[in-house]
Amino acid sequence: MDADAWDARYAESPQWSATPNDLVAAELGALSPGTAVDLAAGEGRHAIWLAEHGWAVTAVDFAEAGLARGRRAAEDRGVQVTWEVADVVTWRPHEPVDLVLLAYLHLVAEERRRVHRTAVESLAPGGTFLLVGHDASNIAEGVGGPQDPTVLCTAEDVLADVAGLPFHPQRAERVARTVVVDGVERTAYDVVVRGQRPSGS
Repeated sequence: MDADAWDARYAESPQWSATPNDLVAAELGALSPGTAVDLAAGEGRHAIWLAEHGWAVTAVDFAEAGLARGRRAAEDRGVQVTWEVADVVTWRPHEPVDLVLLAYLHLVAEERRRVHRTAVESLAPGGTFLLVGHDASNIAEGVGGPQDPTVLCTAEDVLADVAGLPFHPQRAERVARTVVVDGVERTAYDVVVRGQRPSGS
């Protein structure tokens, strides 16, 4: 789906969520703030949440309508976020950052690998990489999320993507998440990968 299609989706729908994903909040809530990049930020819910916790955040997405919605929300909540309309496949920060977040960014394998490697390469020593997304098993075993297997991955895929880079994984696994669909509790399966660039690298 291209930027125009996402702009149309934002124009046709209300804001999906103003609060951070539970996994993102749990993984990042205890980190000391620094500089952060939220790749494929969408409406900016995670960028705004990070800014409220003291981070200097750049939110990047190719859908201008989503970032415009995020910009308004940030202003309403009195926080500062840098908003950049750009393709996350080719974008990279001007200088190393302390955190790169990828939340529910789903790409075909070649683009995914490029983004993951750029993300890790963009980390300052001691910086954190966090990826949360729909796991490849979710189509057959879970509910919701993309139904195209070519844009889904596993924790093992992510680790293979960044092989050879200075990266120390701290968590890499499939996680079950309870969702409510038509009043019925169902299970969705997410992939979570968190790690750091070693301090001496």
